[in-house]
Amino acid sequence: MNFATSIFTVINLISAVAIVVLVLLQQGKGADMGAAFGGGGSSQSVFGSRGSATFLSQVTGGLAAVFFITSLSLAYIYTKESTVSRSVMAEQNESAESSGAGVNDPDAVSTDIPKIPESGN
Repeated sequence: MNFATSIFTVINLISAVAIVVLVLLQQGKGADMGAAFGGGGSSQSVFGSRGSATFLSQVTGGLAAVFFITSLSLAYIYTKESTVSRSVMAEQNESAESSGAGVNDPDAVSTDIPKIPESGN
């Protein structure tokens, strides 16, 4: 794993956690009805009567964009780093050849399968 992959992974995880937290902080659409009947003093807040919901929505949307970009970047990086898919048998044969043993030599490749004893008839 190279440096860029590590950075993208950290950014992706931080944005995912931040999205979850911001979504949980936001009020539902039904919460505005209480304020319409005089139940809320939210017009005195820093963001105004509707400002906090708009601000949190915009931050959540921005973090969602960052999450999608980092996810697609990680998918692209891992796709480029992966090799051509090969079978397990081809990899086993190459490892046996590189160790100097013959491919068809039964003593060269260690397996968990017991050998059949030769009959002396």
